[in-house]
Amino acid sequence: MSSDRIFGLVFALLALAYIASAFQIQTSFLSDPVGPKTFPVIIGIVGAIAAVFIVIRPDPNPTWPSLRTFGALLIAIAVLVAYAYALEPLGFLLPTAVAAAVLSYQIKPRIGFAALAGIGLSVGLFVVFRFALGLGLVPFPSGLSG
Repeated sequence: MSSDRIFGLVFALLALAYIASAFQIQTSFLSDPVGPKTFPVIIGIVGAIAAVFIVIRPDPNPTWPSLRTFGALLIAIAVLVAYAYALEPLGFLLPTAVAAAVLSYQIKPRIGFAALAGIGLSVGLFVVFRFALGLGLVPFPSGLSG
C-alpha cells in the first residue's frame, strides 16, 4: 500500500510541475480555445486527480511487475526516444516502420508479423497525417525526397 501512495505523491508532483510548465507556454491572440496552453493544463489536471485517487485509495495488495517487464519497458522507452531523434534526419516512413516493428515484436514476438505491422502502420499513418489531416510530413530523408 505504501508503494502506491509514494507513486501517487510522485505522480501528483509531476502533474503539478506539468501544469506549471503549461502555464509558461506563450500563445498568440489567434489561438484555439483548447490550444497549446489549455490542452496540457487539462491533461495535467486529469493526471493530478488520478494521482490523488491513488493516494487516497491505494491497492490493498499491490503486485510489482517482473524484471523482464521493466526491461521491456526500458527497451520501449529507448525505441521511442530514438524514434523522436530519427524523425527529422530520416523522414517519417523509415523510423516509424522500425519503431512500430520493434514495439509490435515486443507485444507478440513474431518477426514477420512485426515487420508487416511496422510497414503497414508507417504507410497508413503517413497517408492519414499527410493527406487527411494535411500535416507537412517528409516521407524520406531530405537527400532522397528532393
